[in-house]
Amino acid sequence: MEVNTSTPLASSLHKNFLSCARNFLFSFETTYKMGKSSKGKGGKNRRKGKNFNGGQKRELIHKEEGQEYAQITKMLGNGRLEVSCFDGIKRMGHIRGKMRKKVWMGQGDIILVSLRDFQDDLCDVVHKYNSDEARTLKNIGELPESAKINETDTFGADDEEEVNFEFGDDDDDDEDDDELDIDDI
Repeated sequence: MEVNTSTPLASSLHKNFLSCARNFLFSFETTYKMGKSSKGKGGKNRRKGKNFNGGQKRELIHKEEGQEYAQITKMLGNGRLEVSCFDGIKRMGHIRGKMRKKVWMGQGDIILVSLRDFQDDLCDVVHKYNSDEARTLKNIGELPESAKINETDTFGADDEEEVNFEFGDDDDDDEDDDELDIDDI
């Protein structure tokens, strides 16, 4: 098909039309050949996969002066938790900003806390040990033998009373039926 491009306006319109047509065809080809547009980086599984450790062992961190091993007794929220230190004192722990939303903690986890000089009942979480590291610490004698590892309900389970419910027919229900007679109404 021949187009009259003798005038400068017609020539520039023809060039613009051809470049638009080429761009449209290119985007159409890439979209339908690849299935989807390849602009995205991936979904949530890609984000999970980038933090994968690959089974590598971390170096075991031992406590230093001003630090203590502890076990989480209760998650309080807002980056705070109640910990039971292995020196026998219950403290309120604070998760550092470096660990927030990166290291997930739960009840019963073994952690390393930094004690505060000016507030004995408060501490800061320095490191969280995984279960293998906690077992290693227990085997070498850093943690006491009474430390429970891999048990979620570690504290206060024995102190609570059980409430039993009995389901079934009671004799008391029959007496209530005798008192109310529909014919008397």
